[in-house]
Amino acid sequence: MTQPPATAPSKSATPFRRRLYTVIFEADTRAGKLFDEVLIAAILLSLAVVVLDSVEAVSARHTQTLTVLEWGFTLLFTAEYLARLWCAPNPWGYARSFFGVVDLLAISPTYLALFFPELHALIDVRVLRLIRVFRVFKLTHYLAEFTHLGKALQASVRKILVFLTVVLMVVLVMGTLMYVVEGPANGYTSIPVGVYWAITTVTTVGFGDITPKTDLGRALASVMMLMGWGVLAVPTGIVTAEMVGHRAAPGRVTTRSCTHCLAEGLAAEDRYCRHCGTALPEYLRDPGH
Repeated sequence: MTQPPATAPSKSATPFRRRLYTVIFEADTRAGKLFDEVLIAAILLSLAVVVLDSVEAVSARHTQTLTVLEWGFTLLFTAEYLARLWCAPNPWGYARSFFGVVDLLAISPTYLALFFPELHALIDVRVLRLIRVFRVFKLTHYLAEFTHLGKALQASVRKILVFLTVVLMVVLVMGTLMYVVEGPANGYTSIPVGVYWAITTVTTVGFGDITPKTDLGRALASVMMLMGWGVLAVPTGIVTAEMVGHRAAPGRVTTRSCTHCLAEGLAAEDRYCRHCGTALPEYLRDPGH
């Protein structure tokens, strides 16, 4: 059996950097949880500043204050991003990861807005960083449920595609019939317009911009409305059946992450990363956990 590769010596091997890595990238210690709670509060406040800045009345009266706050949050997030790069054993791996890209995008618009003011609105991308809330309040437990849902959706793809194909055939037929029955005089100027009406009706959206005027057209519309209930229910039933058939065994979830590939949710007793095989350092957690 091939022995998993050992962790290569890195900058994070020193006690301070290892501790900083645990605080920043994990949330199973008091310090780590506090760090993420403060970070999320800062993200929410920074988003509030961006929203207020978009309100003309508020922006006109408090331009200087909002600008100072925005730069303060940007510098804070820049320092956090650099700290992550500094303590990560694999800085390039973190920079290319999902959170690494999001963290970079969260600070880039403010700097780019100095040269391209219209990019200032992109600061709202910071809302993606709130995904970290799953780690803060131990909601990583629900990540297992999300994985379960993802597997159920993946297993349901073919069935849902077949169902959608049938639905598309129905709306094409019904849209064509409405074009024949109602005609251009009642707003059904082409088959695509009839199909558009059929889609809005069968999905129970019903904008009302096109409505049947004849008795036969209303009868067809009534059939489409009744079919709409089934159209909404069938995909839900397919996914639910797959979820029931693929129940995942519960387990203790942590925010422990691999120091090499940054994969999260590793078990406390894992000695090697289940994703890349890298040897894991000793798991740090609060006394009493």
